[in-house]
Amino acid sequence: MIADVATVTLAVLGAFFVASATLGALRFPDVFTRMHAITKAGTLGVGLFMVAVAVHFGSDVSLVTRALGVLLFTLLTAPASAQMIGRAAYVSGAERAKETRVDELADRYEHPEDVFSARQDQSGGASS
Repeated sequence: MIADVATVTLAVLGAFFVASATLGALRFPDVFTRMHAITKAGTLGVGLFMVAVAVHFGSDVSLVTRALGVLLFTLLTAPASAQMIGRAAYVSGAERAKETRVDELADRYEHPEDVFSARQDQSGGASS
């Protein structure tokens, strides 16, 4: 009985966070804030779903191991992939929201648009 209540509670919370990640992807103004919403809320939502699976199928060691493996894989890969997507978006000159006031990477890179066009020029690509 307690395990059933815990399973339903964890699954509902997971669904809430996955839905909020989807809402963030639809409503936020730029790639950076969308990526943040998807990574944070999506990872938490998937994690809660996997814990719900582990609680519900607690007696099946194979299923619990796979659920925890999915949770571990998600926790390890989501931040790294978000970092790579964010860096690629920044370097390629993705437009930032008007509300963005601080650019902490400005001193590490040239203007993002210049980096991309310079790379194309060095590789023999056409520049506009």
